[in-house]
Order: sequence, then C-alpha cells, then structure tokens
Amino acid sequence: MILLVCGLNTNLKGESIVPEEIYFNKSWEFHKNPEVNISLNLFKHDNSKNKFQWQKISLPHSVNTEDVRSDKKEWQGISWYRKFFSIPREFANKSLYLYFEGVMQIAKVYINGEYITTHYGGYLPFMIKIDDKIYTDKENCILVEADNRDNSLVPPGKPNLELDFNYYSGIYRNVKLIVKEKVHISDPIEVNRVAGGGLMCTFDNVSEKSANIKIQLDVENEQHTKANISMKIDLIDNKGVTVATDITDSVIIPANGYYRYNKELTVKSPKLWSPDNPNLYNLRVSICNKHDVIDSINTMIGIRSFSMTVTDNFILNGKPTKLRGTNRHQEYPYIGNALSDNAQYRDAYKIKQAGFNLVRCSHYPQSPSFLSACDELGICVINSIPGWQFFGGLEFQENSINDVRQMVRRDRNHPSIILWEASLNETQMSRSFMERAHKAVHEEFPVKETYTCGWLDDVYDVFIPARQHAEYPYYWNHYKNKKPMLIAEYGDWEYYAQNAGLNQTAFANLKQEERTSRQLREFGQNRLLQQALNFQESHNDNLNGSFLGDANWLMFDYKRGYAPDIESSGIMDIFRIPKFAFYFYASQASNTEPKIYIANYWNDSTCRDVTVFSNCDEVELSLNGKTINRQHPDNNLNTKNLKHPPFTFHIHKYISGELHAKGFLSGKETVSTTVKTPEKPTRIMIKVDLSNKELQVNKNDIIFVYAYIIDKNNTIVCLEDREINFKIKGDAELIGTNPQKAEAGISTILLRCGDKVGNIRIRAYAKGLISGELDIKSVK
Repeated sequence: MILLVCGLNTNLKGESIVPEEIYFNKSWEFHKNPEVNISLNLFKHDNSKNKFQWQKISLPHSVNTEDVRSDKKEWQGISWYRKFFSIPREFANKSLYLYFEGVMQIAKVYINGEYITTHYGGYLPFMIKIDDKIYTDKENCILVEADNRDNSLVPPGKPNLELDFNYYSGIYRNVKLIVKEKVHISDPIEVNRVAGGGLMCTFDNVSEKSANIKIQLDVENEQHTKANISMKIDLIDNKGVTVATDITDSVIIPANGYYRYNKELTVKSPKLWSPDNPNLYNLRVSICNKHDVIDSINTMIGIRSFSMTVTDNFILNGKPTKLRGTNRHQEYPYIGNALSDNAQYRDAYKIKQAGFNLVRCSHYPQSPSFLSACDELGICVINSIPGWQFFGGLEFQENSINDVRQMVRRDRNHPSIILWEASLNETQMSRSFMERAHKAVHEEFPVKETYTCGWLDDVYDVFIPARQHAEYPYYWNHYKNKKPMLIAEYGDWEYYAQNAGLNQTAFANLKQEERTSRQLREFGQNRLLQQALNFQESHNDNLNGSFLGDANWLMFDYKRGYAPDIESSGIMDIFRIPKFAFYFYASQASNTEPKIYIANYWNDSTCRDVTVFSNCDEVELSLNGKTINRQHPDNNLNTKNLKHPPFTFHIHKYISGELHAKGFLSGKETVSTTVKTPEKPTRIMIKVDLSNKELQVNKNDIIFVYAYIIDKNNTIVCLEDREINFKIKGDAELIGTNPQKAEAGISTILLRCGDKVGNIRIRAYAKGLISGELDIKSVK
C-alpha cells in the first residue's frame, strides 16, 4: 500500500494548501501477456486464486527488454499495470485527477474494479477525474491494460512490421496525481476546449525595448455555489527577480461553470529567447479567493517573435536566422521509449553539442521533458503528429485530427516550437484531411506566429519535403512556389537508394554499402568518412537554395519494424557514441568555442588523407613532431557554401605514431588535438554519459556506461570487438546484453539508478585485459 505524503504549498498568508502534482511512478506491479480476463480478483492483493505473479516496477517502464543486435521483432501484445494506494483524508473534498503522459498505445483504465475509460494513441497524454471513483477511508487499486498491437484506427496506424520505427510498449512516460481545490486552474487536456483550458501565453510588439505578454487563463468552479476569484501574475527572471507583476479585479464564477481571464502584461527590456541566447522566464499565475492563493501554475516561457516568408525566410527577433537541424527518434537501446526525464534532456544536450539549432520530432509528439530541454538549451522544434506512410479510414482520420488538437494544447507554451507538422509523413493524404488538420492548428493556437507544415506542397503554411522527394542534380534548389520551405530530411535515402551524389565520378567505384550514409561505427573509418562526406555534400548543396534551413536524417541510430538491422544513418550510434559526421556538424555551429577533431584513427596505411573538422581559420597538422602543413580550409564544389569547411591533408607516406592538429584564429593558436596509432590493448577504461545532468535517484534515471578498450597510451583500440563483462555495487541495475561485445573498441550497457543517494561502483572486465572501475554518485 502506498500512502501519498507530500510537501504542501503555501498561500499568501503562509497557510498550507494542497499540492498540485504528485509523481505517481513508484510501486506499480506489472504482468505481461495475461491469459485471463480482468476480474475483481485483480484489484485485491494476490491470493491463491491468482495464478500468475506480478513484477514490482517503477515508471517509466517498457514491457519488454528489446535486443539491439538481434533480428527478432519487437514484442507486441497486452500487459497489465496495477498500483495499490491510499488517499489522505484531507483530500476528500478536493478535485483529483490522474495524468498519463504516454501509454503505448491503447490504454484501458479501471479503478477499484470499475471500468473508467479507454484512451487511443500512444504519444499524447490523457487525464481522468477520479475524486468520485476512489476511497479516502480504505485502500484503492488502479489497473491499466496497455495494448501495443497493430491497430489501423490509431495513428500512425501502420503495422509494426511495415513501420520505419518501432511502437515499443508500456506506460513509458510519467504518471501524475493532480490534487486541486474545487475552484482551480483547468488543464487543456482535461477540459477539451478549443483554444482553451489552462494557460495560454502569447506575445505581441516584441523588441529589445519592451514586449507585451498576452495571458489567457481558464478557471473551473466545481462548487455548487458561485466563487469570487481574482488573478495574480508574476514574471520572474532566471535570477529569481520579479520583473513584472499584476493583479486583476475579482470576478464572479458561476456554480459549476468556468471563467476565462484575458490579461496583458508589459515587460521592459525583455531578455529575448533565441537558440544563441535561450533566455527563459518563470510565469507564475495564481488565482486567489480574497487574499488566499488557492491554485497556481508555473510555466517557463521564452519571449520571442518570428516570421517565415519566401523573401526573408526565417526572421527571429528581427534578425535573419538560418535553421540547421536534425531529426530524432526518441528510443533508447533495450528500453525502447521508456526514457527518464533526465535521459530526454541528455539527448537534447547532444543535439545542441552537435551544433544544431533545430530538431524535428520524427514522426510523433515527443516527451514534454524533451521539449522543455529544447526550451532551456535553445533548440527550435518542429512538433509532429504520429504518422508515416499510412492513411486510414474515417475513424483513423478523426483520431489523427484529435492528435493535432491535443498536441497543440499540450505544447503551445513552449518557446522552442516554431512549426506544427499537422501532416502524416510521406503519406498521400486527402486534401480535405490536410485542410482540417491545418485549420485545427490555427483554431487551437490563433496567433500570427502559428505556422503549420507538411511534406506535400499544398494547404500548409510551410513546405517541408525531404531532399530525396526531388530529383538529381538540383533537388529543391530551383523551387519556385510562393511558400516558405525547409528541407526536413537529407543525406540518407538519396545515397542509400543510389540516385544521388553530386560527385558521381568520384563515387563511381564504391560498392553500395560503402557509398551509403548508413554506417555503423564497426564498419571502419573509410565508411564513416563517406557518411560524413555525404552529409557535407548534401548540406552544402541545400545551401544553394533559398530555404528556412534543413534537417539531416538523422541524429541517433534506431531500430525499425520493417527491417531487422539497425538504421545507422545517425551521426551518433544507438548508444549515443559520435561518428565522424557528428564533428563535421559541430564545426559548423555559430558562436561557439574553437573546435578541432581529427577524423582518422591513424592505424591504416591506405588512409593517408587526413580530414580535420574545425571552425578555425587555419589548421596545422604534424606527424611525430614534424609539420605536414599549415593550411586554410578546403575550397571545392562540396565546401563553397559551408561556414567552416573541413581541412584535408595529404600525407605521402604512412608512418605510425602521433598526429597533432592545431587550430588558429586570426593567426593565434586557440585549440589542439592529438590522435595516436593504437597499440596492443592492455586495459579497460570506464566512462559514463551524464551530458550535463547528474544521475538522479527516485526518477528511474538511466545513463550509458562505456567500457573503452585502450592501450598503454590511453588510445582506444578501434579494431577490438571482444566481449566485456559489467558488474555494479550500489543501488542501481544494469540493463542490456551482458557480457556485451565491443564495437570499434567500445562496449556499452545501460545503468538505471535506484532510490537511495550514494556511491555506485561500476566494474568492467575481459580476458587478457586489466579491468576498469569507476565510482559515480547519485543525487536527489
């Protein structure tokens, strides 16, 4: 039994009020592939009548641990989740809700044996009111049946075995218990009101001198008597200083009714949000009964203005801004989509480190925590409904339009979102459907800075084709229609399908697998260089056109339903280890510190051309202390539009040893790096990927653990593929194949943190190598 005990908020007089949100992720039980029907016995603690065992788990959770390297298809079926809990008596007269961020993909909910609701769709939240369904004087039990089987009525709708990603499974995002007074700020998902519910924040007359914040707030009165309510607004900067405040006059909200506040707040000298300066404010809106705060909402907002036109492309805060982006699938190895909030942040952090200022959520709405990370880090977002190469019947279409509305309602206050992809990707949609989807976005978010987008050049505000949807040699560079355009995918299919490549002569002797952008790290440096060149060539070519920007395909490798192998066109592999292409993109970023990377392992006498990615003016390369050359960036067909072209050095004779590169800006050395020829492997070195977020207890937080096979010089022995064993001590668990075979000298496993703060010791060992150990600390 779980008793909900929480720290309480306080009102203006310092008196306690009920908490707003309680994470409901702990102490669930789980059962896969049930062979019986739901009955009242399931809502009681196990007894002899129950012929199966429940597994204790926490959320987020994936039903099945999916093998990364196997050609076995992902698990699909039915699973049950249940939780026993008690509600404090002081909540007896409150409004209580359960908020599910994501259940894949049909969820039936029962409380205390009573069927409550069925939700269709695995990528968007649903909310149920439970105060009249639960007890405050005895224990309660909730049971959720999660069904991720193919369903043509539920977008994306396509059978998993034909899908270019996987559905995965489970209650894979957070669940929250929301406790409110009977008079409270509503939630846009729960009230299902067009352009309403909760808080909507928009901006007008934005400049560096001032900005107007338009605040719309819906307040529900579930009392049987009228309520006298006022609204208080506080805008707080990142230093905790209140920079603007206002209080409205009291209004009367009728019994069992609602009231919509509209208020405008002027901010002097606002700190504007942009990818280079992602300034955020905390907008705190409270409702008061006389002088007592009875509910409040805190929303991180970014003040900005933008426009998209054919002539000016993307203008952000009055300045032309080129969008340089990527696509992201949300999955991790082994656990599917069941990432912790911190893991979502770490993915966004890597996208920013790669030099991107845009990410497309392909091909479905992604976690709210991922979007919040994009707000914080400064990454513009294309938010997308679920869909890929499938157009169902009328019920499917209605569900898809509902996805459009729910996506906008959930995400409308994120400053990072600049485009709403209300289009089913690479799907031949009817024009009437596109018109409805486009209209739904504008109805739900009726402001001038709302832009829809779609892959078909029709109806939507912005055209977002993939590069491969046009033909060699010009692709979209001669696009003449009077509509803003962004290349939503490039660098993969046009090379994989062998119908692209601007330098056909140089590519003529390559085998198909060497020419494609789909390259695992284990395929070696020549093929990783080819992938980087493909992305460089296609990105450079895109810049011949007049576009808002482009987004490569893609950031991270991933698994698919329709093919057994890993889709490996990511610039990082499925374990988030960079490939050479990652460093190419990182070198193209604006307003960053000097960067330099040698894209060569210097272990192959046939690879004597050395590519260096850098944002410096000049690079000097030396071999074993002897200068090869100091030169400017490459200048050729594939570099003419790049901000920072690569540097290619030609070394006539291969000599093992040390390559050393120094970068110069305005004649001054600013950065350097070294690559050494790998020698005999001697030991294992362990690293973990925190990506600016410490490992957090009590959150099902999960990180990558890397075991590097290194030589006496600490150089990775990139041809090593032996198995590595992992062990841990402390409150954590390992997830994944163990022992795990190394790929290009690195073996990876996942570590999930427990609930106790403390030290976690990781050990990795293999035959013939000195074992490695690493201690990490988990935090609250």
